Amino acid sequence: MFTDWGIDPLPFVLTVWIVGLYLVGVAVLRRRGDAWPIGRTLAFVVAGMGSFFFATASGIGRYDTTLISVHMVQHMILSMLVPLSLALGAPVTLALRTLPPRPRRWLLAVLHSRVAKVLSFPPLTFLLYVISPWALYFSGWYAASLASPFVHEMMHVHLVTVGALFFWPLMGIDPLPGRVGYPFRVLLTVMTLPFHAFLGVTIMGQTTLLGEEHYLALREGPMASWLPPALEDQHLAGGILWGAGDLIGLVFFVVLFVQWVRSSMKEAVREDRRLDLMEARAARADREG
Repeated sequence: MFTDWGIDPLPFVLTVWIVGLYLVGVAVLRRRGDAWPIGRTLAFVVAGMGSFFFATASGIGRYDTTLISVHMVQHMILSMLVPLSLALGAPVTLALRTLPPRPRRWLLAVLHSRVAKVLSFPPLTFLLYVISPWALYFSGWYAASLASPFVHEMMHVHLVTVGALFFWPLMGIDPLPGRVGYPFRVLLTVMTLPFHAFLGVTIMGQTTLLGEEHYLALREGPMASWLPPALEDQHLAGGILWGAGDLIGLVFFVVLFVQWVRSSMKEAVREDRRLDLMEARAARADREG
């Protein structure tokens, strides 16, 4: 996992460009004398894009087509951990604060477009998020990703994109359409857990192999001496999906709880200021009267 690294072109180029643009934005803010929380930078660059690169270039990326259990670890990182971390990095807010006037107007136009509103509509993004893995594993898509490097890389991008569409309006800081109240955010997050668990249990109970032709062919070659039985590895993959989904879901609850508390505290401060202002105006009116 930590010693066998390789560079796949698409994830490497995406990582370099996205991290580079984000750090340029942070540098522009600092040259202007504006503050940018270090936690957001660490969330985006280290936890977000760092996890993306680790999942696609480390031993996880090297063995994701050899062991379905390793692929499942990669799946959970790309579909849950990476989108959450990127959302907490607030890249849209950073772009709005650093872009020149014309590109900023373009970005605002995109954010207020009908397409953005549809793609951030919570019920739609929820359906995409829970149906996507079922479509991946119980159609020809997964077998195609094992046979084609291009389809394989597109699958990585798809996992991150669908996760971002779902979690960004729920957990993110950016001013995106589709924002809903915290109770509904918690409800949507809770509703994802049974789907992950049910899919994991379904894969664990399968007696037929996913990507059967590919995995059986590997066991006829030189790797046959150390590869575990394919069906056992698939059962392990289902357990990883089930357990990791619940574990990362707990992280989501913690993040939502902290954001909810902070939002409530800010609202309380705003309300106190409003009441203080009303009292001051009433006292001034009494003195003048």
